[in-house]
Amino acid sequence: MYVPRFNAVDETAIREMVAAVARASFITTGEDSYPLATLLPIVWTGDRVIAHLAVANPHWRQVAPDTPCLLVVDGPDAYVSPSWYASKAEHGRVVPTWNYEIVHLRGRATVHRDAAWLREAVTELTDAHESGRSDRWQVSDAPEAYIAGQLRGIVGVEIAIEHVEAKSKMSQNRSAADIDGVVDGLRSSGTPRDEAVARVMDH
Repeated sequence: MYVPRFNAVDETAIREMVAAVARASFITTGEDSYPLATLLPIVWTGDRVIAHLAVANPHWRQVAPDTPCLLVVDGPDAYVSPSWYASKAEHGRVVPTWNYEIVHLRGRATVHRDAAWLREAVTELTDAHESGRSDRWQVSDAPEAYIAGQLRGIVGVEIAIEHVEAKSKMSQNRSAADIDGVVDGLRSSGTPRDEAVARVMDH
């Protein structure tokens, strides 16, 4: 990933970005040498990411132990109009761009079918995604036989993370006046997507 110095992100912020998005495109190379991709809810702890996918999804059958993979975590993103820049009125030397945050986690994936491993992984994923809710759902809330049946319908994926890259492209190379103009422009659109980027820029 190309990351100019002003778009670099430190490890603490990277982990916060991944935890906030809490899902990733899981990408591997298939037997025909073409990419395979599946969107998965994830939890990243230490140097390990866990996830799961449906047994019916053929993707997992092409994941041998320690298969190289890429997890792409997309954060907020939005189009930036050059008409929002204060500098447009000054010299006109402006063009459109796209603001975004993204994390790439590279490592090696292993598939798990063991029921005990799956139960632990599903519990960890559930606890992470239910945290902060007043009416938190727990795996133990459902009947045991039902959970056992559901576990038979999924496979676990464990990724040993070897390399982390991240980029936060939020107009850091523009003047304060231009940044203010972008924030105002994004907020004026009234769309949740643009508002999400405005919040990141205005923090």
